[in-house]
Amino acid sequence: MSILRVMTVVYAIVIPHYAAAATAAAQSPPYTANGDATLAALIREALDLNPRVRGAFMEFQAAASRVPQVSALPDPAVSFTQHVPGPQTRVGPQLSSLSVNQSFPWFGTRADRSRMAAAESAIHNESYETQRAEIVRQVKLAYYDLAYLDQALRITGEEEELLLHYEALAQARYSQGFGQQQEVIKLQAEVTRVLNRRQELLRRRTDFESALNVLADRPVAMPIPPVEIDSLPAVRVDDDGLRTAGLAARPEIGAARQKIVGNEHALRLARRRSRPEFTVGVAWGNVLVRRDDPGLTSPPRDNGQDQFSLTLGASIPVFGSAYDAGVREAGARLAAAEEAYRDAVNGVALAVRSTAFRLTTIEGQLALFERALLPQAEQALRATEEAYSGGVTGVLELLDSEEVLLDVRLGLARLQADYMKALAEMERAIGSAYPEEGS
Repeated sequence: MSILRVMTVVYAIVIPHYAAAATAAAQSPPYTANGDATLAALIREALDLNPRVRGAFMEFQAAASRVPQVSALPDPAVSFTQHVPGPQTRVGPQLSSLSVNQSFPWFGTRADRSRMAAAESAIHNESYETQRAEIVRQVKLAYYDLAYLDQALRITGEEEELLLHYEALAQARYSQGFGQQQEVIKLQAEVTRVLNRRQELLRRRTDFESALNVLADRPVAMPIPPVEIDSLPAVRVDDDGLRTAGLAARPEIGAARQKIVGNEHALRLARRRSRPEFTVGVAWGNVLVRRDDPGLTSPPRDNGQDQFSLTLGASIPVFGSAYDAGVREAGARLAAAEEAYRDAVNGVALAVRSTAFRLTTIEGQLALFERALLPQAEQALRATEEAYSGGVTGVLELLDSEEVLLDVRLGLARLQADYMKALAEMERAIGSAYPEEGS
């Protein structure tokens, strides 16, 4: 028994544990919008209108239309013969003849052709699902990058207001003789730096907004309202369960399986090419009554009666080397399909492991930022503000504390977006919606 057969038996035992999830995935979208109506609308629009998705669906329809074509019998052949002059027979001259012939391939050939075409159609269907999954992934990645940029714009806006407050405070200190003009100039430079950062964020936002519009086949300049990540869904990272779910639902795995099925039928078909094809035919001959003297004097009993005949034929497969080469070719293609399946299985394992590690890493970083770094940076800034107001410390220390808090807030926003992007990558890896914790 080959390794592929062993793997198939193992998956047949393990995958039913996830049959309920696979059934639910078939009845519901293989992704989740986490309650975000804007994201859900963008995904639906992209799946309905994206040219790549529509093109993949047309390819699937075209492949499905081949099934009845390849399973049909060859067209019958009709031939008509007009004799000039007609040959003389015992019952009269034959004027013309008409014959109909139908060929029949060897037993099982049409069924294998039909199953090959059905497997090819299934591969195109999986390719269509792959394109849909990839579009959903791209929409989510761009959307969550947009969410980060909008959050960064809000944070830098608040930073600008804070720096303007510091500038006013420094102006007051300078006018009262407690501060230096250099402090005011330094704060004004920091305000200018923030304004430049906001311009860069706006430029990047335009790029992601345009990318989302292109994915949804909308006008590239159509505005997308500000995006906000309300809350992060709690998930359970189970490598084995996610990998098994990916083997059951990921479209690339389904396509690899169907390619094996198609090549198995192609191998059987190649073996049948050394079998003869049969031909059955009927012929009708138009015979006139005899007009010669013997015929007029003593006409035969069936004088002028039309003639009918039945033809049975078979092809003679004599080119054995060509048929053997066809079998070797089909066998090699089947072996290649089995290796491609193994590679697809390994690809699922790699994608799940890599994304799962990324998820757990981001979760740890989020906890560190939310529980330690952010409170510490806020506390440090408050303490520095008090010290600056009391004239204990200078503007450089104040700006350092403000810069640290800014970096922490931007880092937290980046991690939140990266967490949602990692969930989108995991959905792509397993081919179904990521199960939330407790589901």
